[in-house]
Amino acid sequence: MILTLVDDILDIPAAEWDALASPAGLYLSHQWLAAQQQDPTAEVHYAVVHDGGHLIAAVPLYVVDTEPNSLYRVHEIVPGRTPARTLLAGARRGYLNAPLLHPRLAPARRREALSHLVTAAGSLASARAAQPWWLYVTDTEAAELAAACGTRPVRLSQDARIPLPGSTFDDYLAGLPSKRRVSIRRERRAFAEAGYELRTLRLSECAGTAGALLAQLQERHGHSADPAAMAGLLRDQAAGMADTGTVLAAYADDRMVAFSLYYHHAGTVWLRATGYDYARLRAAHEYFNLVYYLPIEAAYAHCATALHLGMESLHAKTLRGAVTSSLWAVQGR
Repeated sequence: MILTLVDDILDIPAAEWDALASPAGLYLSHQWLAAQQQDPTAEVHYAVVHDGGHLIAAVPLYVVDTEPNSLYRVHEIVPGRTPARTLLAGARRGYLNAPLLHPRLAPARRREALSHLVTAAGSLASARAAQPWWLYVTDTEAAELAAACGTRPVRLSQDARIPLPGSTFDDYLAGLPSKRRVSIRRERRAFAEAGYELRTLRLSECAGTAGALLAQLQERHGHSADPAAMAGLLRDQAAGMADTGTVLAAYADDRMVAFSLYYHHAGTVWLRATGYDYARLRAAHEYFNLVYYLPIEAAYAHCATALHLGMESLHAKTLRGAVTSSLWAVQGR
């Protein structure tokens, strides 16, 4: 096996990278990482392992200079840690992470390839006077990483996704308890009767308005947010992702008052953002419709088999059929 560091993910063929990354999801896909690598707050490299000329393992490595997101500051999410320079191995955004390993590797070869990735992270961290961490790693991968690093994983949170059986929204409903089915039908009916005009847009068409609504959501949950900054982030995301995101927007009096943004990737719909003009909502369960029910309909229309919802609000998610799995932090060596 040959381990190398690459400075630009565009120098790695997207098909080869995504052959490893597809099971790990959107936030480790070639396109998502390419969109993130111009972020000035971190220095990024990509550790890749080849065997017989074939890419069999990979991981992005971020030497973080400034971390604007508190949920990626190790000293704020891992008990007993003090502020220190950090190298984040794997996805730095999206709260879902895994080392990328070829699915057909035999167990011994898998351990060897993973050891190369751990070594790459540790060596780069040592050269930059940083501490390596893998954040928001799923259960199986966390156990493998902990064994490779000789450390113990620390539980951070839970990830949620709704499996989508069958081929229609009714198939989704059929898997829920009868009382929940009644409640969902009532919420969908109230939204339909509220009289919103629904539009499906590209993110580039509405980033400014959506950014202002996203800022309102952040403020409502106690996080300071500048509407112009939120709009800028969405514009950058639209450009970096080749405008592949889908915006579902509710309009009242020809004005956007609520939206959700999602991506289709590897048979899953990935919810990315949502926002609301709370003063103009019509008390019609806008959140549940834009975050759950309308994306589920869109997922079925594209033959997707799951809606990925991520962390937080787990009770509301599990009530609507979500299954959860633990997310872990693993200190590198």
